[in-house]
Amino acid sequence: MSPVRPNAEIEPVYGFFLMISQLVYQMFFRGDSAGLENLPATGGYIVAANHASHLDPPIVGQFLGRQVSFFARKTLWKPGVAAWWLDAVGTIPVDRDGGPSLDAIKRVLQALAENKVVIVFPEGTRSPNGELQPPRPGVGLIACKARVPVVPARLFGSFEAFGKDGRIRLGSPVCVSYGPALAPADYDHPDDGKERYARTAARIMEAIGRIGPPRVQVV
Repeated sequence: MSPVRPNAEIEPVYGFFLMISQLVYQMFFRGDSAGLENLPATGGYIVAANHASHLDPPIVGQFLGRQVSFFARKTLWKPGVAAWWLDAVGTIPVDRDGGPSLDAIKRVLQALAENKVVIVFPEGTRSPNGELQPPRPGVGLIACKARVPVVPARLFGSFEAFGKDGRIRLGSPVCVSYGPALAPADYDHPDDGKERYARTAARIMEAIGRIGPPRVQVV
């Protein structure tokens, strides 16, 4: 297995739950990882990954060695511990049907300015069958506004480990590969006109689709 990048600039509450996430992954879902050399060493950036399971956000984020911001539908902000936890770990609320709001975009830009990583799932929701789904234009909007490197990532096995049927299969390995970072010029073509955000999202999703699973190391 590829080593986890060293943690840096991580706030205490996020760091505590990151440690728990890493422990759970190592105990119950340990797979391999690849492409950590593609992660920018400095500056804020976006990771765009496929989405097939509730396991995806913590598994994608635990290898980055940075404070990470995620999106979550705003209906999850219920009074009490849920709202406290979501705010404490830097989660950004969004309307899943309406796409990212102006406030959400501002929070993304602020997180990136603080050298944090923002994880997005272009498909918008979990895949019903584990296969890649068409992207929503919202991720294109976010990327075009942020104009930072976008690292495509692809998870393998998360649907089998904990798919939409709600069954958790402990011991089912989940692997993640990070592809080469896309520069703004790679994904954003302003001359796309009215289709700019949709085509940007499509380019990012195509990059995710090109990623293969980590190679099994023969010992």
